[in-house]
Amino acid sequence: MVDEIDWGPEVPLVVRKYALQNSIEYNGDGQEGSVLGRVLSERQDLRSRAKSLLELVKLEVIRANKTFRELGSDEVVSELEAIDPGALTREKHQKSENLRDLPGDTSEVIVRFAPNPNGPLSIGHSRGVVINSSYAEIYSGKVVLRFDDTDTKVKAPLRNAYDWIREDFEWLAGRPADVEVIASERMPVYLNYAEKMISDGFGYVCRCSAEDFRASRESKSECSCRDRKVDENLEDWEKMNSGIFLEGEAVVRVKTDMTLPNPALRDWPALRIQHSEHPIVADKYKVWPLLDFQSAIEDHEQGVTHIIRGKDLMDSTRKQTLLYNHFGWQYPETLYWGRVKVHEFGGFSTSSMQESINKLDYEGWDDPRLPTIKALRRRGFDSQSIKNMWSEIGLTQKDISISMKTLESLNSALIDSKCERRSFVAKPVSLEIKTDLKNPQILLPRHPENKILGSREWKFESSILVQSSDLVDGKVRLKDFADIYISDFEAKIESLNRSDNRPIIQWLTKGVAQEATLSIPNEEGVEIIRGVVEGFEIRLGEVYQLERIGFARVEDIVEGVVRMLWLHN
Repeated sequence: MVDEIDWGPEVPLVVRKYALQNSIEYNGDGQEGSVLGRVLSERQDLRSRAKSLLELVKLEVIRANKTFRELGSDEVVSELEAIDPGALTREKHQKSENLRDLPGDTSEVIVRFAPNPNGPLSIGHSRGVVINSSYAEIYSGKVVLRFDDTDTKVKAPLRNAYDWIREDFEWLAGRPADVEVIASERMPVYLNYAEKMISDGFGYVCRCSAEDFRASRESKSECSCRDRKVDENLEDWEKMNSGIFLEGEAVVRVKTDMTLPNPALRDWPALRIQHSEHPIVADKYKVWPLLDFQSAIEDHEQGVTHIIRGKDLMDSTRKQTLLYNHFGWQYPETLYWGRVKVHEFGGFSTSSMQESINKLDYEGWDDPRLPTIKALRRRGFDSQSIKNMWSEIGLTQKDISISMKTLESLNSALIDSKCERRSFVAKPVSLEIKTDLKNPQILLPRHPENKILGSREWKFESSILVQSSDLVDGKVRLKDFADIYISDFEAKIESLNRSDNRPIIQWLTKGVAQEATLSIPNEEGVEIIRGVVEGFEIRLGEVYQLERIGFARVEDIVEGVVRMLWLHN
């Protein structure tokens, strides 16, 4: 009981603080599990006493909810601010992230992100990285990076994809995963559980053809293999593993109930024969687990407490729960998100991208026209923009459609203050300037709002470069310098100050101009614009905002030519 434990003055105050905070968040219906998780995040020294602490949490949650309902939210807010003035602000910030509190026991949260390494991560995958790593951070828990690579036929793993995914995960999460698991390296674990399942009578080897079993499933009747003796099943199990049985001749099924309303749950397949070679373990194994079995076993092995997945995998939850019941295990808390369609990449899957790359439609996985994280990194996106996008969408089961414009807008808001400005002139032509000014000073800000201090200094020259389309007779203004009048490839400076609303054009002195290309991806391919860029302290890998054009990343500088890749406006 709570009154038998002397917690001292500090612990009850911490518990009270989070009980009040949670009551505000849930309008007088605070949750014990959420409060316990927040307390243990702040006081990790209490983790070993979590069960006893839960009794104190329960009482304080009841008290806080009662105060909210009887005296109103203002009273709860007032008490919370008296305990910790910053707690309410932090609660509002967390709520704005749209990541609701995890259900159940959150004293030791373990989540997982489990991609198939048949290619690098895509924009869709990034949701799993961001959401799971965010919850691990909120609850001071762990995130498991698990490579689900036991399908050697339909979605065969790529050897390089393991490293690609590790790199993308760390870039998105800001740190490596706490635990890494490669499923193919843990095959003995899955095979041992399968044998136990058969030995204990809740699994069996089925030698029915796919058509025959489909008929049994549809008629809700048991197949002829289901009631064979354990010894017979184990004998066939040995034949599967030794290679005597060929692909398709046998599968291991989980016994459920052939009259279940959902046909997908009726004696679902757990392991099958695959003789295809694997990039890590070669041809060592003849029997491989299907994803629902392998994933369920590994979640148990790693102590996963919360599974966050797409709502299209609800049947997987149902199958795995039946398996957990057989083994006598407690299934993790499960949350779902809905589908998100990115307009510009609606039809892309990892398999279709691989096929297109093989046909040379794209130059590789980092082709800037593809929705891979490798491509976004290459173009110069900030990882925080992807985090912000998924945080704004939140953990909702509603299906939504978004445009890349959304991500570009979030990214622009992040990088605008960090990107220096540079001038770019496409298809440049020479223009001679006549002036009586003696060495006029040309100082341009690194950032127009001085968010990056300092200036770019050019030495004035009488011969400058302008874009061919801008070379028309008449009045124009050289950006950030002077009003000029052009006539027959010559110009005269009329005023250094802006005197009227004449059009502004890009320009460069020949001394600062550096040959450049700007690659702009589009539906037809990649358009390459040739021109010159302001070479003032230009740095490889840096993202610049090209004046009046947009953001671009410097990909390469070869023999004085600056190769830039378009990011967005």
